[in-house]
Amino acid sequence: MPFKIVILGSGRGSNAEALLKAEQRGELGKGEIVAVFSDQPEAGILAIGRDYNKHAAYIDPGRKGARFSPEGEDAFVATIAALEPDLIVLAGFMRIISPRFIHAFNGRVINLHPSLLPSFPGLDALGQAIAAGVRVAGCTVHWVTPELDAGPIIDQAAFRIDPNADPAIARKALTQAEHALLPEVVAAIANGGASPARD
Repeated sequence: MPFKIVILGSGRGSNAEALLKAEQRGELGKGEIVAVFSDQPEAGILAIGRDYNKHAAYIDPGRKGARFSPEGEDAFVATIAALEPDLIVLAGFMRIISPRFIHAFNGRVINLHPSLLPSFPGLDALGQAIAAGVRVAGCTVHWVTPELDAGPIIDQAAFRIDPNADPAIARKALTQAEHALLPEVVAAIANGGASPARD
């Protein structure tokens, strides 16, 4: 039986594409990406999903901002649940996930965060790191729990940065680290190498 994966994203979808490329190369093990969903109707992630012949669709979140409306959350939960996924991957998904959403999927939701958690949670994590003058930054894949960016860490990737260099260099290094880490973690989970978060 395949290990069914759903990807959620709000933006251009480069991390989703890293996963799709890994699947195409046979690097996700038992993992099979069954759908890509977004809260933004024109998000690049939807076009990328379609390019890889995946079901890709916009789901109305019900309101602008970081939170769903109750109806919007219902729509997301019902649409995703109908696919019976084994894992939901938040790849640049800019909505706050509620405890109800997490419980609906039995803790099988992971997030890719652009910092070495627990340092620099929240928005613009790399910008926070650069402003703090750190010499090592990175990214984290963690289980999603009701506390923002505080779920159990599955794995991390680090890279060195020069606080005096152009921030674009650090952002490129971050992207490369994310594109390497996320497929590795998803493959490990699909093959039974990590247990879901439960509360």
